[in-house]
Amino acid sequence: MKKVIGLLLAVMTLACVSCSKKIEKGEFTVQKGKYMVGMEIGYPPFEYYADDGSTPMGFDVLLGKEIAKRLGLEAEFIDTAWDGIFAGLDTDRYDVVMSAATITPERVANYDFSTPYIGNGQAIILRKDSTLNITKFEDLAGLKVGYQAETTSDFYTKKHSAESGFTYVENAYDKVMNAYDDLKLGRIDAVVSDSLVAVNYLSVPNTEFKQVWSAEPDEYFGVCMKKGNTVLQEKVNAILEDMKKDGSLKQIYMEVFNMDLSDSIK
Repeated sequence: MKKVIGLLLAVMTLACVSCSKKIEKGEFTVQKGKYMVGMEIGYPPFEYYADDGSTPMGFDVLLGKEIAKRLGLEAEFIDTAWDGIFAGLDTDRYDVVMSAATITPERVANYDFSTPYIGNGQAIILRKDSTLNITKFEDLAGLKVGYQAETTSDFYTKKHSAESGFTYVENAYDKVMNAYDDLKLGRIDAVVSDSLVAVNYLSVPNTEFKQVWSAEPDEYFGVCMKKGNTVLQEKVNAILEDMKKDGSLKQIYMEVFNMDLSDSIK
């Protein structure tokens, strides 16, 4: 009997310890005191690792830290593969997705978004030494075209090629940087990417790339969150509006892109 009672007490003690370690939810966040951000950290200049391989950097990181600060929370960034990034919201792995996430009707049907914080269009990038004559999107016909899979660049290329009636050799990558790497090595002819991502590759000294076509901004990035979290949505929207007014959003534009992109979301 003593052994049985002792065993029961041990089980109860372990159960209590387990209970005490349970993560406490915040008022409008997954974890109290934290603003947890899901992002695919491999999409410069929006999110990428510093040279140490562990410190997140980029536009979304700076913006995420500022939002967290104004919420009175600690920012935490969770590196997540793009193809599962929105599912992480469903399972409460993090509070928001901040990863150059385009606001689309399909996504809005399943998730809530903040107001846009930056506008973007698509661009065609070639090697600087390329002799291809590309002045319009249809000129990609028959070429090996690279882009990141399941992104706006992917959808845009497929949509416009179908509408214009031309075909190309598809090269879809898990990370946009891999597409640029293959372009540099001559394995593909062109890359279709966000124009704001292309800036990261075009602005470096002695760049090996050139931009030959770009579209007007027709997509907008926002902070994505679980459907129904209106408290967080309203707070983030208020912060973004304040950042526009006090110039801090412009400051982040200038720091990352060396240009004021305020007009991209007007």
